[in-house]
Amino acid sequence: MMYQVPNMFFALPEMVMLAMACIILLVVAFTGSRRADWVYGLSQLSLAGTAVIVWLSLGDGGLTFSDTYIKDRLSDVLKLSICLVNMLALLYSTAYLRARNLMQGEFYVLAIFATLGMLIMVSAYHFLTLYLGLELLSLCLYAMVAMQRDSAIATEAAMKYFILGAIASGMLLYGMSIIYGVTGSLALNDIAQAIAGSSGNETILSFGLVFLIIGIGFKFGAVPFHMWLPDVYHGAPTAMTLFIASAPKIAAFAMLIRLLAEGLIDLQSHWQDMLIMLAILSMILGNVLAIAQQNLKRMLAYSTISHVGFLLMGVLSGTEEGFAAAMFYTLIYALMTLGAFGMILLLSRQGYEADAIDDFKGLSDRQPWFALMMLILMFSMAGIPPLAGFYAKLTVIKAVIDVDLLYVAIIAMVASVIGAFYYLRVIKVMYFDKPVVEHQLEAPGSMQIMLSANAMLVLALGIFPGMLMEICSIVFA
Repeated sequence: MMYQVPNMFFALPEMVMLAMACIILLVVAFTGSRRADWVYGLSQLSLAGTAVIVWLSLGDGGLTFSDTYIKDRLSDVLKLSICLVNMLALLYSTAYLRARNLMQGEFYVLAIFATLGMLIMVSAYHFLTLYLGLELLSLCLYAMVAMQRDSAIATEAAMKYFILGAIASGMLLYGMSIIYGVTGSLALNDIAQAIAGSSGNETILSFGLVFLIIGIGFKFGAVPFHMWLPDVYHGAPTAMTLFIASAPKIAAFAMLIRLLAEGLIDLQSHWQDMLIMLAILSMILGNVLAIAQQNLKRMLAYSTISHVGFLLMGVLSGTEEGFAAAMFYTLIYALMTLGAFGMILLLSRQGYEADAIDDFKGLSDRQPWFALMMLILMFSMAGIPPLAGFYAKLTVIKAVIDVDLLYVAIIAMVASVIGAFYYLRVIKVMYFDKPVVEHQLEAPGSMQIMLSANAMLVLALGIFPGMLMEICSIVFA
């Protein structure tokens, strides 16, 4: 058999990101934390350069590296989104990190290597490639959570994250090994063909599928694999929480689509039932437990769990329209999460964490413009029209109704009404309570401008969702 030279051009974004990560690592090694601004600039340049390369290479695609790597519409759109989301995440984090002596080169090295892991996950078309990208991302996030070494709560959160993450990775690997044993391949193409031509191994395949779903459920934070998520969101410094909560969910969505919608689509009748259970439990438990939270980061953690339930609704439908709706939901979720955690960073200052709901009391009197921005973000997360969150929920609910899963849609609507309570509580605190603290914003102007643009984009995508929805539909056409 003649050896085929791999198309290196398809992996150019990853190669550029890896080269820049190594350059940043060398800069950190030689300058320490004395030139953190240089490292920040190089990190932003890496993300911007990678985004430009992805943009310029839109269109061409195919398999390469012995069918372990794929470049297609899905990978192009998600890579572009990951780079842009991480650029905003680093921008929002700068003032917070500097005020707490956490603006160290190591943070940016971890962020860039984590982004590289996300890009690999998005284009992985082989179990080994997928696992390598996932572990590169996960190891960077574990270290990121533990960066504030003098914080006991951050250290505890990192240990929980690491131990549970290791268990989840083991589950995922075990599921992959079972599927490999049945199909004789680790390539998603070959697995799909083997399952399509197989008739007697469904029981063993279903057993392997259970372990895959457990691993995926943990990475998303879906119930009952959510136990790490509130503690990590609360315990990690807010800048790290912002990074963990946004772009990695886009990469996890790519993993879900690659595994279930492309590799194991013929087992849909099996994984659909599992995802229905995860989605219903996540929507109900996430929204109910969020009501009891007084810490905004913990509230947003349980909110994330409920959003994961809605996202899974689109995937479990098993249709192209459902996959497109789930992708739309994922991108809107990342945008809303960026804004919500960005607001916490905006109001924080040296020696003061604005992560309690009471810290937002009277924000409309102190900062009326940013109170309006937070109102837009909270309304959108609650799914109130005409904001992007409403349209995102509408599309995934429609996806399950189209496949006659009416009871799932009804549960989703009830859960959404329950969830509106804790989002409205934040708005009530901002507009109807008296301020507890009086201080001026210390965040740089660039952060204030981009945070405002972030919230206004959530509004714009709610009023004009057509363009983004059309892109998501083209990806799965």
